[in-house]
Amino acid sequence: MATRRSKAKPNVSADELLQYYRDMLLIRRFEEKAGQLYGMGLIGGFCHLYIGQEAVVVGLEAAADEGDKRVTSYRDHGHMLACGMDPKGVMAELTGREGGYSKGKGGSMHMFSREKHFYGGHGIVGAQVPIGAGLAFADKYLGNDRVTFTYFGDGAANQGQVYETYNMAELWDLPVVFVIENNQYAMGTSTKRSSKSPNLYARGAAYGIEGEEVDGMDVLAVKAAGEKAVAHCRAGKGPYILEVMTYRYRGHSMSDPAKYRTREEVQEMREKRDPIENIRQMLLTGDHASEDDLKAIDKEIKDVVNESAEFAKESPEPDLDQLWTDIYAEELPQGEAV
Repeated sequence: MATRRSKAKPNVSADELLQYYRDMLLIRRFEEKAGQLYGMGLIGGFCHLYIGQEAVVVGLEAAADEGDKRVTSYRDHGHMLACGMDPKGVMAELTGREGGYSKGKGGSMHMFSREKHFYGGHGIVGAQVPIGAGLAFADKYLGNDRVTFTYFGDGAANQGQVYETYNMAELWDLPVVFVIENNQYAMGTSTKRSSKSPNLYARGAAYGIEGEEVDGMDVLAVKAAGEKAVAHCRAGKGPYILEVMTYRYRGHSMSDPAKYRTREEVQEMREKRDPIENIRQMLLTGDHASEDDLKAIDKEIKDVVNESAEFAKESPEPDLDQLWTDIYAEELPQGEAV
């Protein structure tokens, strides 16, 4: 059932390469700005940055169709931007402002967009996996040919609810792509110390689920694997598992000093495997863009990100009378038990 690693890469045009470069750079610059705002005290609570993992979600969004769904964990800003959510609304939510996607009441880990079929970052490790299967169940029931991308990390891959979900998804042939974003350290423990399985995707074989490992630092490889997985699901063959081998440059969250790995290891990944630099070199060596062209794109992206930060700063905080709105609760008649 399981295959080792997808090596096929799609044929892409210069325009597509430029779009992937833009999309990944937007995530990178946005996350850098979010880190700055966190340091200034404008973002409270936890903040998990996606820097280094940009090729995963950009590659898979390139394989998605309109109406496909996505759900992920708390490291979710990149997924929101990749599926087309407005950077202003995302940044405003990070800063707890009224103009945010959850009206300033969800913060970094909990925002949603029905318009873009983004069903949330979720703060409980692994909790989004059965939710993703539920979304796929609804689509199968409706017969609309849609696919759900359910993202989770190597740490969450050891959660029991993941395997309960695998069983149901295969049993009911649900159109769900389980995406394991293996950044190798979970919250701070190497997969070599936390898992006896050399390949997390291969665990799906026990349930009859096909899957493969893919280089998550290569956006073209991710896109190719994503297209294969999506075709599998749309053909009614049930779920598919993609273990996307990636790497986060920052700590688990902004409060994590990341002392469980060496600076040399991180620097080597930045210098040799960076997904954005990879596409940048392809654009330059293929004469698809000049240095000046790419500098102009970077300036344009920085302007968009700075504008989102200013929007967030200027957006008011939600009024206190909004504290009990937008929640699933009803006021019961006096004296009636819950």
